[in-house]
Amino acid sequence: MKRVNVIIESDLYDKARVVAFVKKKSLSEIVRNALSEWLTVNVDAETELVLSEKDERRLIRILTTDEFIPSDKAKKSLGL
Repeated sequence: MKRVNVIIESDLYDKARVVAFVKKKSLSEIVRNALSEWLTVNVDAETELVLSEKDERRLIRILTTDEFIPSDKAKKSLGL
């Protein structure tokens, strides 16, 4: 795990602390779960490529030259 500092509004912090207490969870656990859910919804194909590609030069070339299209459009163009 990594430790991070996050700045949030006071009222949001106060509400999260109360929820954590009532649910018997740590505030860190609540934040980890919320971030995990957010990432599940918001990681797109381009972001997934950045996360998976280890070769920085290849990654830069792909990001600057390739066109990202929806998977259904790619399947249709490939006859799948």
